[in-house]
Amino acid sequence: MLDDLTLSLHDGKSLDSTAIEGAIDAMVREEHSAEQKAAFLTALARKGETVEEISGFACGLRAMAIQPPIHSSLRDEAILDVCGTGGDHQNTFNISTTVALVLAASGVTVAKHGNRAITSKSGSADVLEALGIPVDLPPDQAADSLHDHGFAFLFAPHYHPAFKYIVPARKLCAAQGQRTIFNYLGPLLNPVQPSAQLIGVPRPDLCSQLGQVLQSMGVERGMVVCGSVGEAGFLDELSTLGENHVAEFYQGRGFHKSSWRPDGFVQHEAKLSDLAGGDANYNAQLLRDILAGTLRGPKRDAVLLNSSAALLVSGKVSSMQEGWDKAEQTIDSGAGMETLRALSHQDSVV
Repeated sequence: MLDDLTLSLHDGKSLDSTAIEGAIDAMVREEHSAEQKAAFLTALARKGETVEEISGFACGLRAMAIQPPIHSSLRDEAILDVCGTGGDHQNTFNISTTVALVLAASGVTVAKHGNRAITSKSGSADVLEALGIPVDLPPDQAADSLHDHGFAFLFAPHYHPAFKYIVPARKLCAAQGQRTIFNYLGPLLNPVQPSAQLIGVPRPDLCSQLGQVLQSMGVERGMVVCGSVGEAGFLDELSTLGENHVAEFYQGRGFHKSSWRPDGFVQHEAKLSDLAGGDANYNAQLLRDILAGTLRGPKRDAVLLNSSAALLVSGKVSSMQEGWDKAEQTIDSGAGMETLRALSHQDSVV
């Protein structure tokens, strides 16, 4: 079946729901070779993935994930995830991970779905581990952490066992420089199924597409962003250095696209090198310094700007300015460091 679908994609035909289900079933089985799966993924990428195809793959694969037993007291509350798809190749520090901790310290329940570094020196799992925060909690303990601390890290490989049958095909595509639908899927596969999401993408044209995907998946409040850094390209974050492209939607409000500059927010002039990160230990120290309030300047501005957007998406604030002020208060009050200390004192299970 997979070969037939590949031929159909070569003819420019999009996949319907039945074909998507069949493709997912084939991708997570051993019967088809890595070469066959890679050929399918390549054909799909070259055709161009539709909103329906991305949403269908995301929903189908997420349904196969191991789901943490979320406490009943959280079922009616907003749960947020904030992360980027990666792929911007700008070597910034772990902005989204820092934002996730600021949000947790601000009273937002954050389920952070992530992995180790793929296109950078330090992924979310790497920097959290360097901070002493366990990244290998089993599902029941992750659910407890979400309840007790308002934060849990969900290490993607532990929650998606079916992916072991897809990894060889992805590696073949990567070796050929071929992106696939999986370059978009990471933020969409959170097994907690958060009701609010802030996603960063590396190209402006992806904002509207991924925003529509989030909406079709039942997310209640969503924002997809891409920030310009001038001639150097784009960030899969909101940028303090140039124009930001945003697609967003909220309960009771329609889908909205906009582009704007952060001039009214940014407090320090900066260039891209001011946002540079390093390895996990280096980035962990940056994160500590930001949460402690001792590091000010461009990196703090980047965290505050993205935190303000995340707070808006979570429903905690009603404007970006209110979000900026709340994030700043969270850091300066010491709440960020208190949250970091509490999280780093959990027991890790290997």
